[in-house]
Amino acid sequence: MRRPFKAAAPTKDGPRANRDIRVPRVQLIDAEGKNRGEVSINEALQLAEEAGLDLVEISPNAVPPVTKILDLGKLKYANQKKAAEARKNQRVIEIKEIKMRPNIDSHDYDVKMRAVRRFFEEGDKVKLTLRFRGREMAHMELGMQLLNKVREEVATIAKVEAEPKLEGRQMMMVLAPR
Repeated sequence: MRRPFKAAAPTKDGPRANRDIRVPRVQLIDAEGKNRGEVSINEALQLAEEAGLDLVEISPNAVPPVTKILDLGKLKYANQKKAAEARKNQRVIEIKEIKMRPNIDSHDYDVKMRAVRRFFEEGDKVKLTLRFRGREMAHMELGMQLLNKVREEVATIAKVEAEPKLEGRQMMMVLAPR
């Protein structure tokens, strides 16, 4: 026999308001922002009803909890606007990867360095990867010299976030903009 699907009770987001506040006494701030002191929950609800507003729990962890008489709809709307503004202003930092070889030619190196500088101007991090092939593995010091050269060139605009390290046939270093 199949059991009927029973949905979980909906979770309420945001502060508790009006009859959801289940404490005998609260610290009350009225609609004008004046502190009324500690009052019973029934008195606070009555004052909120007379003002035509809601009793909203501002600080639930305080003893007694701090409540304020205000319009709950306006509070939720203001919080939504604030969250939307924060999302709009946030910047996602990407990690861009530049791949090189230890015996890179000077012009190729210059082109890669222009790309690195452009990434830093855009505010992104750069992961430099040096790939060793065949007998290049015998000359790890050439790769280290190349990464140190890159580090010195971008020292004014970037800082080393992860020191050069060898993983298999690759040597990696991560740089972040200052």
